[in-house]
Amino acid sequence: MVAASTLLGLAIAPRWGNSPVDLLYLPAVLGAAILGGLAPAVFAALASALAYNFFFTAPHGTFRIDSPVDIVTVVVLFIVALVTSQLAASVRREAQVAAGHAARNATIAGLARRMLSCTREQEIGEVATAQLASLFGCNAVLLSGRPEPRRLASTPAGASLTPSDLAAAALTLETGEPAGRAVARVDPAAWQFHAVRSETSVLAALGLARDDGAPPIAEEQGSLLTSLLDQVALALERARLEREARDFAAVRERDRIRSALLASIGQDMTPALKAIGGALRELRRGGTHDKEALSTLGSETSRLNRYVANLVELEPASDQRPITAGGVTIDLFQRSVSRDGRAVHLTPKEYAVLAELAKHPGRVLGHDHLLRTVWGPAQERQTEYLRVAVRALRQKLERNPARPELILNEPAVGYRLRAP
Repeated sequence: MVAASTLLGLAIAPRWGNSPVDLLYLPAVLGAAILGGLAPAVFAALASALAYNFFFTAPHGTFRIDSPVDIVTVVVLFIVALVTSQLAASVRREAQVAAGHAARNATIAGLARRMLSCTREQEIGEVATAQLASLFGCNAVLLSGRPEPRRLASTPAGASLTPSDLAAAALTLETGEPAGRAVARVDPAAWQFHAVRSETSVLAALGLARDDGAPPIAEEQGSLLTSLLDQVALALERARLEREARDFAAVRERDRIRSALLASIGQDMTPALKAIGGALRELRRGGTHDKEALSTLGSETSRLNRYVANLVELEPASDQRPITAGGVTIDLFQRSVSRDGRAVHLTPKEYAVLAELAKHPGRVLGHDHLLRTVWGPAQERQTEYLRVAVRALRQKLERNPARPELILNEPAVGYRLRAP
């Protein structure tokens, strides 16, 4: 490019003089800076100054300069070319850095996109090891579990790990620090391991190794590897949360089915047990002579009735979540009751009745159920006890006790707490 500028200057100088010739060298310097960087640009600037001196300053054909004006021109040309080369080289470096960042972001986004459809840890491991092995040109393996590392995936599939490699992986899983080849810790290992970690724990260890035994990661690739490991950690954490959500949904479904079954048992068995109890009372009033058999049958019936009641009460309920209805807050976990933000004092029996109703909001609880739960099986017929307790609760909690809105009565059946 400097030679082409010189030839063009030799064609222009005889007609227009040397004044415009020095500007012809600036494109050559800019081109050298853009294409080759700073060193070629500096070389082009020096070559331009020497060529201008040799061909366009008197005496021509030598590097001697007789005119002070020509000396200033050559020096200024060299300085301008040098500054221009610096600026152009700086622009080139910035462009290279921007291109590097764009390529890095594209690589990270590509890995994240490929792992987005993975739902199991093994699938995530297979995608991650394949992508990292292709990107860094080495073998890759992903291990999890403590104290014994467990292989999730590897590329190639038959990659082998020696006891030293497993020790390095276990160290990385334990401490979260790199270990293995070209690392100070457990250097005899053939693999280099890096932690895949969340904010609170180490989720897995990624191992990288080359067949020629060279370090798998160059120093300038460290930040890219860290970003990719963060994406793998996000995918593993997402898979764990999805698995826990599925398990929780399954538990809730089992609890729902269990509640339905228990309610069905209560509805089917309770009338039969009441009929048996009524028959026993009729037999006792009839004066039958086999009192021992009746006593045994009565006690067994009461015990079976108690078992059925206990089963029905085994419904999943969160005692730690306060229940709020009609301005009244019932915290079963803290054993506290408040109305409009002010604490309300209840007697033990009053609180027991309210707590039992609060465990099943919106559901009617029979008189015998509440009496048995609060006062015991021997008081199942003492309905007056329950009426007194409910009357006291309404006086303390209802805005208008004469027209209750919180504790509602189901005539001849029982009471229910208005659902929140």
